[in-house]
Amino acid sequence: MSRTELSENQADLVAKVCRYLLEIHPQLVSLPELGARFHISPYHLQRIFKRTTGISPREYAANLRLEEFKAHVRQGERITDAIYGAGYSSSSRLYEQSDEKLGMTPSAYRKGGAGMTIFYSAVPCPLGVLLVAVTERGICKLSLGDAPVPLIADLEAEFDRAERIQDDEGVGYWVEWIIAYLEGWQPNLDLPLDLRATAFQLKVWRELQAIPVGETRSYSEVAAAIGQPSASRAVASACARNPVALVIPCHRIIRADKRLGGYRWGLERKRAILERERQYRQQEHPSRDSD
Repeated sequence: MSRTELSENQADLVAKVCRYLLEIHPQLVSLPELGARFHISPYHLQRIFKRTTGISPREYAANLRLEEFKAHVRQGERITDAIYGAGYSSSSRLYEQSDEKLGMTPSAYRKGGAGMTIFYSAVPCPLGVLLVAVTERGICKLSLGDAPVPLIADLEAEFDRAERIQDDEGVGYWVEWIIAYLEGWQPNLDLPLDLRATAFQLKVWRELQAIPVGETRSYSEVAAAIGQPSASRAVASACARNPVALVIPCHRIIRADKRLGGYRWGLERKRAILERERQYRQQEHPSRDSD
């Protein structure tokens, strides 16, 4: 078979996969399931699809949901309602990442979330227990622990005047996305956030989000990257105050001597997260790139 014929066959395969994902949207399908349906190994399907489109099948499906999600938002629906309407979607790009749109107002935060409604869920995950709390704008808290009660108590203490509603079904969308990441299937945690932070903290957190999956940086490297090379201690403080574990990946920050350093959610969890990310990176970028 000539290279041209091979390229045409691969393009035809990708087109068929795209049509199928559109047909079953918003239903999710795993890479092994796609491989079985189209009679190709998941690894080769992933490589061919990504080489042709620039994204993975999972990312393509997520983009379908995102576009539908944005359409619902443009129609004036609340984010939580738009999530139901789209079936499954996410992108912090809905919010231009500006200070005005990223976070809750300072007065609302200072007043313990007065006037806010926060939906939350605490469920088992590969690292113990995961708590996800969201407002109509995005995730306001994401924490990890050994049991749900302390995590819920911490949420209540931080937002003691907000209306807090446990909603496992409604928050399930966010939870599924994050657990998929912890299981190594979904590398992208580009999720809407609703945070209150100083300008410096936002600058540090955005720099953390720019660190590629599977890589790490030191505090001094982050300080240099944001143009404040003498602010290593302040960077460490901003990392410690990160309210949304994983989405803002403070676990990717290690000491200059390559030791893990501290981690609010426990060093064993930090080690496990970094190892999963390294494994994912190795799968995406194998040392021997052959079909």
